[in-house]
Amino acid sequence: MEHTVAKKDEIPPGTTKRVELDGLAVLVCNVEGTFYAIEDVCTHDGGPLDQGELEGCRIMCPRHGAIFDVTTGAALTLPAVVPLVTYAVRAAGDEVLVDPA
Repeated sequence: MEHTVAKKDEIPPGTTKRVELDGLAVLVCNVEGTFYAIEDVCTHDGGPLDQGELEGCRIMCPRHGAIFDVTTGAALTLPAVVPLVTYAVRAAGDEVLVDPA
């Protein structure tokens, strides 16, 4: 089931927003105007990614430096090797909607 998580202008390009959906920590990322949603938990050590910096389509975990591609969830650098869970996200009108299923 989709949830409205933000207005589009609340997440400008190059920024993220952490939301809780059905008990899940989800990070919504705006990459050049396209929205993506990933699990807000580093697969290396369970740390939050929302404190990391989004550069293009990559986010770095602030704890140990693992880098992930937010468009696919892929773990791009060690120490992470397991990809992130990704969620369906879409923009409808001025709202951003995420389906955590």
